[in-house]
Amino acid sequence: MISRVRSLGLLGISGYEVLVECYITGGLPAFEVVGLPDAAVKESRERVRAAIKNCGYKFPVSRITLNLAPAGTKKSGTIYDLPILLGILSASELIRLPEAPCAFLGELSLEGKLRPVAGVLPMALAAKELGIKELYVPAENAAEATLAGIDTVYGVDSVQTLAAHLSGNAPMLPAQPWQPDNAYPDLLDFSDVKGQENVKRALEIAAAGGHNVLLIGPPGSGKSMLSKRISSILPDMTRDEALEVTKIYSVMGLLSSEHPLVQVRPFRSPHHNVSAAALAGGGTNPKPGEISLAHKGVLFLDELPEFRADTLEVLRQPLEDGQVTISRVHGSVTYPSEFMLVCAMNPCKCGWYGDPSGRCRCSQASVDQYMGRISGPLLDRIDIIVEVPAVKFDELSRRTKAEPSSAVKARVDAARKRQLTRFAGSRTLCNALMRPAELRTVCVLDETCTNLMKSAFERLQMTARSYDRVCKVARTIADLDGSDTIGPQHIAEAIQYRSFRIGNR
Repeated sequence: MISRVRSLGLLGISGYEVLVECYITGGLPAFEVVGLPDAAVKESRERVRAAIKNCGYKFPVSRITLNLAPAGTKKSGTIYDLPILLGILSASELIRLPEAPCAFLGELSLEGKLRPVAGVLPMALAAKELGIKELYVPAENAAEATLAGIDTVYGVDSVQTLAAHLSGNAPMLPAQPWQPDNAYPDLLDFSDVKGQENVKRALEIAAAGGHNVLLIGPPGSGKSMLSKRISSILPDMTRDEALEVTKIYSVMGLLSSEHPLVQVRPFRSPHHNVSAAALAGGGTNPKPGEISLAHKGVLFLDELPEFRADTLEVLRQPLEDGQVTISRVHGSVTYPSEFMLVCAMNPCKCGWYGDPSGRCRCSQASVDQYMGRISGPLLDRIDIIVEVPAVKFDELSRRTKAEPSSAVKARVDAARKRQLTRFAGSRTLCNALMRPAELRTVCVLDETCTNLMKSAFERLQMTARSYDRVCKVARTIADLDGSDTIGPQHIAEAIQYRSFRIGNR
């Protein structure tokens, strides 16, 4: 007897259809799973056997062959437990599957309970594209699955409940589509930061255009404090952006049943001992890394020179392409990685180089060696480099509150709105993502601006990439001013953010 149960699989952060074919025949008892299963899939034999018996069914004493099609694609994880169990029960004529196009996935306990699995959202989105009308998932994953917009999603808590539903004895109620409660978490506010108005201005420009930033200053000047508040001034995510980010977090198993949708732009801050694989992603079954978890949000690297050189160089390609490709023996996967890079560092090993107090005792060679830990190509991909001086006592002792994040965010939102209107119909969402053809059209410089750029290009020894980035920053500054054209003042301010030098750089 042959039965077929539709299920789903994961390839990167995309779902695809898996057909679980079960063939029960006479002969010596055996239970084989084929179709490139990994260890977790092979172990499902024991979980399924125990679940069938503990749910009151008789496990067939026959030769059972299970094929996971397409057989040439590697299958991993525990999501096939439920379809394998249903395939055996259907082939044994103990249950009847629905006539409507349906798919099943979920991990089983030994007593037949369903446990939550990772990656339900991308698989649910694939199911919708495949025309599946009914999707059966573990109860804790039901809210997440409803985000895909499938006609009917059933949250299953046990095999007995599902069997009663399929027989018509006790139909289950479909899961209600999850709706956000609009209760955003409280974010750190810029009003807590005293002084540093020049740095706040630079971060406002960075948020308005999606530009990468490097903050350089002595210990205690507020670099980390300022960086952690960038999320409070970034524009709200659209529904499509939220689903993109949620797919990544779903694959990593970082969602909760109460809040299955990521509504706030991610802020990732890995420690400087992070490996290149953890940053970019990888593993035997490749998983997204920190740069993908920061997609549509912020990747904050504190103490930048303390990161290993090979780890930092991993960032170069994703910063240009907005995605990272991980290749393994069984194939390659591509993860999105459009993030805003925010870095912070001290100007030297002791941290006080250039401070008016003169407390730094580092030699020039030591300073150059410390700065040399960051490669030129990586620095060239940073749009804004700003000095963060030590805060003076008068600024710290002031009782007046600084400008709140809400006021800054209003200006950022207005600038982003201008950019969305400008790039309507294209994939570009902000100035930092402009492509060369758009750059030539949008960043037209008059004679005065051209002369300013020429002088700065020669004096600062800019590259073609840094020239483009100055133009993009100038375009963002003009957007914040509400100007349709780039003026000399916009170019001058953008150049200022490329002028900071330490040592012989």
